[in-house]
Amino acid sequence: MSSASAAIPQPGRTRAFLRLVMIEHSVFALPFAYIAALTAMFQWDKNIHWGRLLLVTICMVGLRTFAMAVNRIIDREIDARNPRTAHRELVTGAMTVKHAWTGALVALVIFLGAAALLNPLCLALAPIAVIPMVVYPYGKRFTNFPQAILGLAQAMGPIGGWLAITGSWSWDAVILGLAVGIWIGGFDLIYACQDVETDREIGVMSVPARFGVPAAIWGARVCHTLTTVLFVWYALTTGAGAFFWLGLLIVAGAFLYEHSIVRPHDLSRVNRAFFSVNGFIGIALFVCALLDLSVRGLTV
Repeated sequence: MSSASAAIPQPGRTRAFLRLVMIEHSVFALPFAYIAALTAMFQWDKNIHWGRLLLVTICMVGLRTFAMAVNRIIDREIDARNPRTAHRELVTGAMTVKHAWTGALVALVIFLGAAALLNPLCLALAPIAVIPMVVYPYGKRFTNFPQAILGLAQAMGPIGGWLAITGSWSWDAVILGLAVGIWIGGFDLIYACQDVETDREIGVMSVPARFGVPAAIWGARVCHTLTTVLFVWYALTTGAGAFFWLGLLIVAGAFLYEHSIVRPHDLSRVNRAFFSVNGFIGIALFVCALLDLSVRGLTV
C-alpha cells in the first residue's frame, strides 16, 4: 500500500467509530439544547439565527462524540468482562485504541472551534464542560453514584445552548439543564440494572450493585418526578404557552409508561424504555416547544 493511500481514512474505520460512539443517540441531548437556544432567541429578538443554531449542533455532537469515545476507551477492559458489552468495537478489535483516540481528539477540536465561533464566554467555559465527560467513566470506580456525574455532564447541554445565543448566564437555562441531567441520570439508573450481577462480580460501583435493583428503580422514579417538577418550573419562569404545557403532559405520560414496563423483577423491556421512550420524550417536547414559540411570535 502506498503512503498516499494509507493517508486516506478507511470507510470501515469511520463506520466503526460512529458505532463506537453511538452517534444516533445524540437525539437524547440535542432537543433540549435546541429548546434552550430557541427560547433565548425568542427572548432576544424573536428570530431564529440559523448560523448560531448550526454551531450549537456542532458543539453538542462534537462534545458528546468526544465523551462517548473517551468513555469507551477508559472502560474497554470492563466492557470485555461484561457479556452485554463484550461486542463493543474496542473489545472485538473492530476499532483500535489509537484510532479511537484520534476520533475523540478530532471531535474535541471541532467542539472547541465551534465554541470559539459562538462567543468568548462559550470558549472560556468550554474546557470546564469537558471535565465531567472525562471524569464520568472513572466514576464507577470510586462512587456508587456515577449517574450523578453523568447528570452533571448532560445538564450542560441546555445551559450551553442558551449561552451560545446570549453570551450571558441564565438561571432559566440552569433549571432546564437540571431537569435534563436528572432525567438522564434517572434512566441510566434503570439501564444499569441490567449489569447488576456482573458489576458486583467485577467490582464496578453503581446504585443497583450497591443498593439493589428495587432501590435503583425507585430512585429513577424519584428522579423523573423531580424532572417533571423542574420542567414545570422552567415553563413558568419562561412564560411558556399552551403547546409547551401540552408537551409536558406528553412527557409525564411517557414517564408513567416507562415505569409501568420496567419493574424490579422484570427488566425484559429495559431497552424499549431506554431507547424508544426516552428518545420520544426529547423529540416530543422539542416539537411542542417549537410550536409554542412559533405561535408566540418566533420567526425564521
